Amino acid sequence: MGKIHKRKVGRLRKRHPKYMSLGALKRLILEDGRIDKDEVRQIRTKIYADGVIDQDEAEFLFALNDATSDNDPAWKPLFVNAIGSYVLDDLESPGAVDAEEAQWLVEKIKADGEVDENEAALIEYIRRQAISVDPILDQI
Repeated sequence: MGKIHKRKVGRLRKRHPKYMSLGALKRLILEDGRIDKDEVRQIRTKIYADGVIDQDEAEFLFALNDATSDNDPAWKPLFVNAIGSYVLDDLESPGAVDAEEAQWLVEKIKADGEVDENEAALIEYIRRQAISVDPILDQI
């Protein structure tokens, strides 16, 4: 492989979400204030790269949700399913929303002063899927 080809591949790799930090991907997405179909795909690739949603990725999703509007319809199910997975698929309380998780959700959802359509869908999804939900979540 020639030097020029290696440099080009290197530059392209840096733009691929798999190789970008969450912060870099967030800055790229927030340039226009909305999440388009391609960006939904990029986000999905990044957050599911290891098959598990972690706290940094969940925080990243809430930050994007709070900072954007008029998003592609594919954003809502990605947001709901990924945050739902983060809360319900953990090892400490699998299938349930414990007090710590409920408090985190309340803080994240109330952070921007409103419960938007995606957050309402998330709460509905969690209530439907969870075997139990801490009453703290009733604050929403």
